[in-house]
Formats: sequence, structure tokens, C-alpha cells
Amino acid sequence: MKKQLAAVGVLAVLTTSAVEAQTSLGPPPRGFKRVSDLVKIPRFLPGLGVLYVRPETLPAGPFLAYDRRGRRVSTIYMIPVEDIGNRKKFDLTGFAGRNDHVSMYFNEGHPGVEMPHYHVVIWHVNKAGEARVAK
Repeated sequence: MKKQLAAVGVLAVLTTSAVEAQTSLGPPPRGFKRVSDLVKIPRFLPGLGVLYVRPETLPAGPFLAYDRRGRRVSTIYMIPVEDIGNRKKFDLTGFAGRNDHVSMYFNEGHPGVEMPHYHVVIWHVNKAGEARVAK
């Protein structure tokens, strides 16, 4: 029961923020760079969208994800498996704002975040909105 309450607490921290998510048209906040301009990956990543990050926050992020029309769809954190195993504390910065659902899944690593990690995706849109970045 204590572990379940702790997990709920972590999700609450991840999904609340003093900064509201911008789910409308518009550029990312100042200091965010398009990930495809920083490392060799496609501009649009199926399942995630167009990603922006402040380089100094790597590897955890937050990464701000946009659909093909420039609408903010999610906030993503990339948490290294090693850091989880070492029980590292993460103080993940805002930008979560309003949300609809959260996905969490393992990734072997990719340009920009090469080590094995988990994607924690806070979706600011419903499942139909999520489908906009699936292809």
C-alpha cells in the first residue's frame, strides 16, 4: 500500500505545475531547441511528434512534444534506468500542466539520450489527440 501511495505521489508531482501547458498553436518557451537540430534524428518522430528540449536539462528533460500542426500534445521525461536503480531523486521541472493520461515505457536509447531509459509521457490530449502523432 505504501508503494502504491508513493507511485501516486510521483505521478501527482509529474502532472501538476505552476506553468500551464500550452496545447494551442505557438512556439515552445524561450530556451527550448528542436531536438532534431541538436542530434541526428527525424524532425517528426512517430508516436512522439516534434520534440523540443532545453539542452541543459538532458537527459531527463522535460521534452515538449508537438503534433504536425504545432499543437502541444505531451510533456516527456526520459529517466535513465541506471538512475532508477541507484534510487536517484528527480526534481522534474514544470510544463506538465493539464493532462489526460500518462504513458510510461522502456527505451533502449537513441541519439540525444543514448543510455537505456524510461519515457514518462504526460499526454495533454485525449487518446484521439495522441493518435495525431502515431504516424
